[in-house]
Amino acid sequence: MTGTVYKSTGSWYIVRTPNGKTYECRIKGKFRIKGIKSTNPIAVGDQVTFELESKNDQVTGIINQIHERRNYIVRKSVNLSKQTHIIAANIDQVFLLVTIDNPPTFPSFIDRFLVTAEAYSIKAVLLFNKEDTYNEDTMFEVKYLSSLYKKIGYDCIEISAKTGKNIDKVKEMMSGKVSMFSGHSGVGKSTLVNKIEPQLDLKTKEISEQHKQGQHTTTFAEMFDLSFDAKIIDTPGIKGFGVVDMDQEEVGDYFPEFFRLKQDCKFNNCLHLKEPKCAVKEALENDEIAYSRYRSYIQILEGEDEHYRTDNYDND
Repeated sequence: MTGTVYKSTGSWYIVRTPNGKTYECRIKGKFRIKGIKSTNPIAVGDQVTFELESKNDQVTGIINQIHERRNYIVRKSVNLSKQTHIIAANIDQVFLLVTIDNPPTFPSFIDRFLVTAEAYSIKAVLLFNKEDTYNEDTMFEVKYLSSLYKKIGYDCIEISAKTGKNIDKVKEMMSGKVSMFSGHSGVGKSTLVNKIEPQLDLKTKEISEQHKQGQHTTTFAEMFDLSFDAKIIDTPGIKGFGVVDMDQEEVGDYFPEFFRLKQDCKFNNCLHLKEPKCAVKEALENDEIAYSRYRSYIQILEGEDEHYRTDNYDND
């Protein structure tokens, strides 16, 4: 039998077959995917082959094959830096929810996420949530960041999961596709999903005022079928987004505005650091590239972790 993994709890997987039946499945022994050192060999969105077994009147499945993935998105495992964690597989697009405050989403986090989406050829859309709570300053930050990422080529939508502003636009983009929703805890993913499909009734929690951080409500990634010919993958809130090992030479290719200028650099293998006649550095000096983007690039190149608390928005 074949089916799609709709939920992973680490040891058990909920698999749905094309006729709509769901089975609890597990894997037998060690499962290794060639070339991927991962803490979770099977992810939500995977197509798998499994066989049924009956024990004590309970029918469960044993997964014996993972079909080739169209794509997948990964991040560094929290505790094992050399291992990766596959967030989801076979995705058409990913929506990253961004909040300026309550909790803050910093540019370095956005950029790391976008770089990973670019590396795995997944379309990324930025949703600036909680529009209903903005004051003049936060509205300015939203407009600045939105114009920055739009200029690069990313879709940016200002939404309010609470009031429903621009939710129709999001639903339109989701139609006929598998969409993954991601972001820090507390940015309003569950509230947004509930607005898109009220019958799902996902749990939501308030922001911790002390640290302006969200409390985790989603424990495991899970896929849902929606009423308007769309699928959604809801993911746990993520604190940081460690970029999985990339060759230094390829990092710049995942910054679209750098990649467009690459051919104008004097050297083919230019890293845009101290090389002479570097088109990217020239664009930076002429304010044609955002400094926050270049700083994120340097941090990834140097293998630095994100600076969650000290980062700030640069408007220069």
